[in-house]
Formats: sequence, C-alpha cells, structure tokens
Amino acid sequence: MAFFFFFFLSLLTLSSSSSSNDMNSLTYIVHVDHEAKPSIFPTHRHWYTSSLTSTPSSIIHTYDTVFHGFSARLTSQEATQLLNHPHVISVIPEQVRQLHTTRSPEFLGLRSTDKAGLLEESDFGSDLVIGVIDTGIWPERPSFDDRGLGPVPAKWKGQCVPSQDFPATACNRKLVGARFFSGGYEATNGRMNETTESRSPRDSDGHGTHTASISAGRYVFPASVLGYARGVASGMAPKARLAAYKVCWSSGCYDSDILAAFDTAVADGVDVVSLSVGGVVVPYHLDAIAIGAFGAIDRGIFVSASAGNGGPGGLTVTNVAPWMTTVGAGTIDRDFPANVKLGNGKTIPGVSVYGGPDLDPGRMYPLVYGGSLLGGDGYSSSLCIEGSLDPSLVRGKIVLCDRGINSRAAKGEIVRKNGGSGMIIANGVFDGEGLVADCHVLPATSVGASGGDEIRRYISESTRSSKQPTATIVFKGTRLGIRPAPVVASFSARGPNPESPEILKPDVIAPGLNILAAWPDRIGPSGVPSDNRRTEFNILSGTSMACPHVSGLAALLKAAHPDWSPAAIRSALMTTAYTVDNRDEPMLDESTGNTSSVMDYGSGHVHPTKAMDPGLVYDITSYDYINFLCNSNYTGSNIVTITRRKADCDGARRAGHVGNLNYPSFSVVFQQYGESKMSTHFIRTVTNVGDSDSVYEVKIRPPRGSNVTVAPEKLSFRRVGQKLSFVVRVKTAEVKLSPGATNVETGHIVWSDGKRNVTSPLVVTLQQPL
Repeated sequence: MAFFFFFFLSLLTLSSSSSSNDMNSLTYIVHVDHEAKPSIFPTHRHWYTSSLTSTPSSIIHTYDTVFHGFSARLTSQEATQLLNHPHVISVIPEQVRQLHTTRSPEFLGLRSTDKAGLLEESDFGSDLVIGVIDTGIWPERPSFDDRGLGPVPAKWKGQCVPSQDFPATACNRKLVGARFFSGGYEATNGRMNETTESRSPRDSDGHGTHTASISAGRYVFPASVLGYARGVASGMAPKARLAAYKVCWSSGCYDSDILAAFDTAVADGVDVVSLSVGGVVVPYHLDAIAIGAFGAIDRGIFVSASAGNGGPGGLTVTNVAPWMTTVGAGTIDRDFPANVKLGNGKTIPGVSVYGGPDLDPGRMYPLVYGGSLLGGDGYSSSLCIEGSLDPSLVRGKIVLCDRGINSRAAKGEIVRKNGGSGMIIANGVFDGEGLVADCHVLPATSVGASGGDEIRRYISESTRSSKQPTATIVFKGTRLGIRPAPVVASFSARGPNPESPEILKPDVIAPGLNILAAWPDRIGPSGVPSDNRRTEFNILSGTSMACPHVSGLAALLKAAHPDWSPAAIRSALMTTAYTVDNRDEPMLDESTGNTSSVMDYGSGHVHPTKAMDPGLVYDITSYDYINFLCNSNYTGSNIVTITRRKADCDGARRAGHVGNLNYPSFSVVFQQYGESKMSTHFIRTVTNVGDSDSVYEVKIRPPRGSNVTVAPEKLSFRRVGQKLSFVVRVKTAEVKLSPGATNVETGHIVWSDGKRNVTSPLVVTLQQPL
C-alpha cells in the first residue's frame, strides 16, 4: 500500500511539473498492467485520474475488456514520463482513421427461396449480433424493422443510449444496441457542432446506415435509388441483430474512440465486429484497431475489416493483422451505363446514377475541358475545384473534369453552381479504367483514363480547326447480367502486406462496387450539402461496402456452425473462394483489363454456399498468434500490449518461424544475398469439419521457378474434428534482378476428397537487396 501512495505522489509531482497545455498536448492511449490498480480506488478511472492530478479532465476513455488502460490528452513530456513507470506497459499515439467509402446477395448465391443452403441452415443468422463500428445508424429505415423476429438473445448485455434525437425506443428486436463515442474526436477538435452532427448514435453521414444494412438488412421491396437498381434489397444475414457503435465524425474516426467501441462491443456480447475504417499501417502494438480486434477474437468474436481504397497500386492494403479478416472489393454483374456521345460520332462508355432532369434529347451541347479554360491556373480548373471555374466560360456547356482532390459529386456541384449543363469526370492514369457510379446533382458521368484521353484529344483537335466541340450524355438505366463479373475493383487496396509480408492480404474480396443499401433521411444521395433529394436507399462503392458482406456471411456461418472459431470461419471463406469470373476465365483487374493476381484478391472472391461445407479448416488459437508475434521480432512488452499475455518467445522461435502461423495461405519472401538456391518449409494443421472416414489427396501447382513438395500427400481422417498436419517444402533458384527489384510468382495447393477442394494460394517473392 505504501508503494502505491508513493507512486501516486510521484505522478502528482510529474503532472504538476509538466502541466498539460492544450496547445501542446496530443491524445495517447496508455496500456497499464492489469494488476496495477490498488484496492483503495473503487474504479480504474479514479486511479488513472489520480495519475494525472493536474489535468483530471484529460482522461477520455478507460478500457477494461479488450485492453487495460485509458486514453488522455498528454504533453510529450507527460507521455514519456508515464512510459517510464513500471506499471505502464506502453503509450500509443492516437491515429485518425478514415472511412473506406440490392443485387449482391443474389450474385453471391444467397436466395431466400432456397430450401437448403446457408440462409436456411443458419436461420438467416437470427440469434447472432453484428456490431458495426462506423458513423452510426438511421433506425427508422425499413431495413432495420423487427417484424417477425424473436426476442432479443438472452446473452445480450448492450443498450440503446438515448439522446435528444435518438430515443431509447429507436432500438427494437432488430437494432438491439446503439452507442456513440466522441471523446477522442472532441478532445482534439473541441466540442462538436450539434447543428451539423448528432451527439447520439444517429447517423449524420450515411456510411454507417449503408454498411449496417449490407451486413444484416431485412428484405425490403421495392428498393431503388433515383429509379436505378429496382428490386428487393436485403443484407447478408437478414435476421441477424445489429448493434451500432458510432465512432466516426466530421473530421474522421479517432483511435481512442474506436478502441472504446471495441471494448464496449465485446462486453455487450456481439458475435461479429464489422469495421469499414482504416488508416496508415503501423506495427501492431501501435495499432488500436489491431489491439481491439485481438481482444475480440480472443473471446471468439469474428472481426471483418475493409482493406482500404488505395488501389490499384501495390502495398496499399490496410488492416493487415492476421487475426482480422481483411476484405477487398469486386464488382457484381450489374452496372449503370451513361455514355458520352461526341460530336465526331464516337461514343465513350461511362457510368452514372443520375435521376434527372435529363439533358435535352437529340441536342449536342458545347464541350469544354476545365484544364484548358482561360482565367484559371490550369491545374485547379482541370479538377473543377471550388473557385477555379469562370461561369462565363462554363455556362450552358458540358465540362470535362479530371478525377482527384475533391469528391466526384462535389465537382458536379461546382459545375452546376457555375452554370454548367453537364459534367464528364475522367480518370487519371493511376485510376485506370475503373469506374464508380455516383448520384450526381446534374447530368454527369464518369469515364476511364483512355476515354478521358479520347475526349481531350477531340476537344483539342476541334479547337485547332476552329470548330466547336460538342457532346451529350446518354443515360441507359440499370443493366444486369454484365460479363465479366466479378472483376477486382480498381480502387481496392492491394498487397503485399506492408507489415507482415509472410501473411497474404487481402484475405478475400466481396461485392464492393455500386452497392445498393439503406440511406438516412437528412442527407441527399450525392452527399453534397445542397442536395435536397431524399431517398431510402443509395448506391455507394468502396471496400467499406465489401467488408459488411463478409461480416454478414460470418454471422451466417457462425449460426450454422456455433463451434467454429473466428479463424475457422475465415478459413472456410478463404479455401472455398473462387478466382474465375462468370465466363469461367481468370478474374480481371478493372484498372487495366488484364488478369488479376493474388496480390489483388488474396484467396479469391467469397463463395458463401461452398463456405458452409469447406471440408477442412485451418484453425488458429490466440497462442498461435503470440508465437507469430514472437517470430516477427516483437518484444515481450509489445506482445503484452497487443494480447495482454506474456510470451515465451524463446520457445516460439525454437518451434518455428513466422511463416508457420496456421494460415490458409502460404507466402514466403526470399532475400537474394548471392545464394543460388533458397528453400523454406511451412507446417500446417487442418481440422476435419466434413465427413468422417474421409481421405484428402494433395494437388500442387508450384509457382514458376520453384519446386514444391507436400508430405504426406494423403490425409486420412477417421472422425469429424480430427486434426492432421502436413509440411510444405519450397525450393527456388536465384533470378537476375536489379537492386531493389522484386519478382513474385504464384501457385496453389489443393486438398481434395473428390467433392470438396480446399484451396490455398502459394506466393514466392524474390527480392534483390539494394
């Protein structure tokens, strides 16, 4: 007891000598030894506050479930002194994250009329709760109606936090919980502006309502937006319960709030966490999302996270911790063509969701390129940024704007304000040919990079010959049965994994382009403040939309197989994923039109029906992840921060290497230090979840230039639940590379019992050191 009084007196001196100045303080998340709270304090908050006596109000959140500690505003000096205290394990600087912003159930093979299958077997996910960490929810939408649902699951401990615009009655047997976390946001930005944001779980952005209804929205008919995508809308798990945890505000999503949401969601009793938020990749012990997610999976809760929208470049994938399921985005077999017809007779393909009024039929409008207008700086006007366009040069014309900097919908609003009659958005070289349909506020469409070049060429040639370039936009509504599909979306973030290259990320892809889902009442479908149109549904694109597809599917799989762990569910989704499109040809990359690769889609596109019966699963325990961290050279203190467990790293390193995590994919990186031959091995263990007395034989397609063997070549199971192990050995030869260059080759390993194929990608990367 005397020690603790000395500890508090010393921290009192610490705080007094370095009193926080708001101008110099930042938010930090402080991890404290869980045995450190002395009995004289009734709660951890009392103890933490005593530790910061000069600024007790700087405590933002305390954490007790997935993490042990608190978040607070601290000066750098306070943070350093806290870090030096024996009961403080780590001090983590806060990151600000950003959002990774129907026909998809049918495209995935989920039909409500099927008498057998994943929906039927799981009772549509009726007893499971999906926690959506996002921008909140608009509870009045019919997607969140509780008609026909049974009582709230008895295990549920969550609540509906009431506020001025969100009564407790907004929750029901469908929306069983709703909370908000704004402490981190307001600690950095000051008190929120409640005329533009809701201090409640109510969604004032739209993103959270959209993602929640993708994961577990009820069947709603008719559903459409501005006349597009008419039909039945539903989420992946239509009877699953939802809990909304609002953490994202006007300036972003703050780590301290995200961790508080994880902490609360796990204590509330969610079965799945869906997180369509991400940021810069950092080591796992500095990543609040990775820390919160580990605390969730440690309690059997599946965590699905969006891969990010940084594609099509490599090394752009986020949310890469191996205990999370990382989801990229693909297209579905539906689009919304809106083509540009030029005055020279050529037609440029485009896409749009524009509900009218249309351009005058049969009329050709003057066409101008923002970047060649007089009176601007060229660059700003090419992007149609606020204040860059001259109304006298735009009025009555269709304006070509380059994609980038400001949002696509905002460009349309700027063109409209300056008197433009229509707009064409052209992709840049980096965006390639990937197109996203937007609910524009004026007649507008988006075209690919090659189409943009064609239009600029036409404008330039017409101007040189003193002719007026002209164009119109022809809107063709909704088109179904598109081939090829799926295609890897251009924006979908790609591997390799920047933190752990031995773990292939993303894990899978799911529908994420032009997805119809629920939308709030106070926000126009374009998201532009001046858009006064109101619609119950909206079409959005992003890995944000792909992630909740997998969250809902995980709920269905958990309901059908209650004994499956989060790793087993992910394994089922990965090993049954497919890599061919609806033409039975290799999936393409939307940005280039070329064949895509495992760095784009991971194991492939999810196949829910096959995932229900995968045959074998690669299971992983929390201790396996600890061994992985040891072999990734994380320190004991780092590992405690992530897992709340002490690690025997000597034993882990003797037992294997980082590639031996029992992951359903295989990835090895060889550094070429002058050795002509290189080799490694992987040890894997599979669990039989198919038939008893089953025999699986291996089929190998080795990466080009590598020799791959598997021992044994046959796995004979006597019972369900039995585990058997095998070893994969990879040998490869040096290839000629320039300094700093990389060569990636891919193959796969398939275990088959004659009716099930358990498929894992195998990636061999050769790097030439600088």
